[in-house]
Amino acid sequence: MKRATVSTSEDVAENFRLITLEGPALRGAAWAPGHKIQIAMGSAFVARTYTPIEWDAAGRTLLLGYSHGQGPGSAWLGGARPGDSCDIFGPRRSLDLGALPGALAVLGDETSIGLACALRRAGRVHPKACLFEFGNVEAGRRVLARLGLDGATLFDRSDDGAHCARMEAALSAFVAKDFTFVLTGKATTIQLLRQRLRCLGVPPMRLAAKAYWAPGKTGFD
Repeated sequence: MKRATVSTSEDVAENFRLITLEGPALRGAAWAPGHKIQIAMGSAFVARTYTPIEWDAAGRTLLLGYSHGQGPGSAWLGGARPGDSCDIFGPRRSLDLGALPGALAVLGDETSIGLACALRRAGRVHPKACLFEFGNVEAGRRVLARLGLDGATLFDRSDDGAHCARMEAALSAFVAKDFTFVLTGKATTIQLLRQRLRCLGVPPMRLAAKAYWAPGKTGFD
């Protein structure tokens, strides 16, 4: 467990907040794109997981939080202000992306932006190789523009899941160019897209997946 302080807190669009945490305990942490931290929500037994965008040697890390519900994570994001303290666990490996071959394509949703931004800043992914499903596309565009991910393809999430067919149709062009695929976000969308990629002949070594959330479930690690 590491003690950290909120140094900046910025609303970038509806339900999205960009937060900087810093503190002596964060200095020299072994972090890489794809690693996660968990922030204690008032108790070591209740925590929410975030994917940092960056982490510097001085002990500062940047994360993008997305509120989708009324749980403790959303309450913490909505109330986080400069000077507030929190306890974090990590960073720890969530996705092992270092050994993935070739160019990367990131498929995900609102909760995947932090990972995509970290990979972008590390030179591992181009915004045009990012495909996201969003409940609010206009808010998504503002967030992506703020974080330098202009050019990503956004799909308006529909209740019946029809947008997933459009996402699947966009995969063939990346498969033809031997991209490696990183799938994060909603569990059911990951399942559909991974199945489609396998049908297109993408081998397991060119697929990495991590579900960040699922409807009706909380506390995903």
